[in-house]
Amino acid sequence: MGAARRGSAMAVAALVAAAMWAGMAAAASYEVGDKLGWTIMGNPNYGAWANSKKFHVGDTIVFTYNKQFHNVMAVSKADYKNCDVTKPMATWSTGKDSVVLNTTGTHYYLCGYPGHCGMGQKVAVHVSAASSDAPSAAPSMAPAPASSSGSGGSTAGRAAAAAPSPNKNAAPSTVGCSVALTAAASVLSVAAAGLNLL
Repeated sequence: MGAARRGSAMAVAALVAAAMWAGMAAAASYEVGDKLGWTIMGNPNYGAWANSKKFHVGDTIVFTYNKQFHNVMAVSKADYKNCDVTKPMATWSTGKDSVVLNTTGTHYYLCGYPGHCGMGQKVAVHVSAASSDAPSAAPSMAPAPASSSGSGGSTAGRAAAAAPSPNKNAAPSTVGCSVALTAAASVLSVAAAGLNLL
């Protein structure tokens, strides 16, 4: 009877660990431009960068840049093609902006500083549905960008509800994986110790 209980405990622990790992794998975080970041220096190719990734609902893209020289605007497809910065759906300007991709489809971003979009500082991100192999990601709790007339905050346009929400508290995905692995190891250790918790 004791061996059966230990076997059950191990099975439950393994299922809990697998579920925790799958949940952490469901969303990814991507640094736009990788090590170059969001810039015009070094001739980054944001189209090639985006095409090399597979984005899913729930993933986060992080724009890292010098806020004195750049910003991030979510725009329509037409405004993206024409580098039109006059009617953004949302604007971020902190220098370290995390944008949660909440919907499928193509999302368009550009820098609103004069000439930067024309020099290639724009990216189109195609977002697919969450992977069917992993549980669907929890909805983002990040607020939509707030309207402000100041130069340091976020500004929302007329269609901000359709734009992904900034997530100021997004952590690199490796931190979440470390926590999940530590918790899974703890669960497995308890089960392996043969404690009769079931």
